[in-house]
Amino acid sequence: MQYELESLARDARALIAATADVAEEKVTEARKRLEAALDSGRDAYDRVMDKAGDGADVADRTVRDHPYQAIAIGVGAGALLGYLLTSRCGCRRA
Repeated sequence: MQYELESLARDARALIAATADVAEEKVTEARKRLEAALDSGRDAYDRVMDKAGDGADVADRTVRDHPYQAIAIGVGAGALLGYLLTSRCGCRRA
């Protein structure tokens, strides 16, 4: 996904550069909007990545501070999910 976003941004910047010599008002306005959208998208992407990294750090610290509780929660969630999936599809055997 990151590669796709980078590719899209690169293509948009290439489009902006290719139309730099076009002075038509509509093209100029479209270039400005595209540049603003690219900047806004980059800012949003950076914020999301920062929050995701912060969340991963908190989760890592929590698991390291409470390893047995983390294991118990993981096993419990897996067992519950397995039960729900098998009961829903009728895969349980008597």
